[in-house]
Amino acid sequence: MRLHIVPGQFMVEHLPHATFPEDDEWVALIRAPEGLTVIRDASPFAETERWVGFYGDAAHGLDTPGVLAAIVGPLAESGVPVFVASTYHSDLVLVPEHRSKQAAEALRDAGHRVEN
Repeated sequence: MRLHIVPGQFMVEHLPHATFPEDDEWVALIRAPEGLTVIRDASPFAETERWVGFYGDAAHGLDTPGVLAAIVGPLAESGVPVFVASTYHSDLVLVPEHRSKQAAEALRDAGHRVEN
């Protein structure tokens, strides 16, 4: 599978009492019983953990099994934590910025093409 490294960096927030963020500066929202998870572009001024995104360029149907497992499996074997947001066409797999080189290496070793 060919994966692209998404330009920029992201931050992940948990808003336990929110049902929607107060602004529109978000990339993805996930609402769950324990609150709202928000993925945002990381501000260069924010002191927060930064995440780098890998995104598959080949659209797959919702009924195609194993696509996400083929990505997160090698990362898990390499000890790289992930945060995933799935779209209709593919999956955005975030890894901590300081582990992005290790993640890219693990994905390449598993046979994926990783491109900027």
